[in-house]
Amino acid sequence: MKKILIVDDEPNNLQVLGQILKEHYQLIFAPNGEMALEAAVKHCPDLVLLDIMMPGLNGYDVCERLKNNPAMASIPVIFVTAMNEMEDEAKGFDVGAVDYIQKPISGPIVLR
Repeated sequence: MKKILIVDDEPNNLQVLGQILKEHYQLIFAPNGEMALEAAVKHCPDLVLLDIMMPGLNGYDVCERLKNNPAMASIPVIFVTAMNEMEDEAKGFDVGAVDYIQKPISGPIVLR
């Protein structure tokens, strides 16, 4: 079963994504950027769903660090965020994300 690392500092967002994905994937949760990096090293997920606005390391920082680590650079990162300006999306792609999902989360969109 494929593993997805879900990173968000809001417990409700983790719960919503968990409910959508739990039947299809093995899920790993991280409430902040530092724990996300640790979880990525430990679990080597197949995909990272990553919030941008978090205390400490934000999503952009986490994505950059993942992409700069040869062992994790190939893991696809999708930002799941309320930040919906074109500049935000462009920055996400600049730091290595493969997609960008806007909150509020739509189950059918996330499952695609």
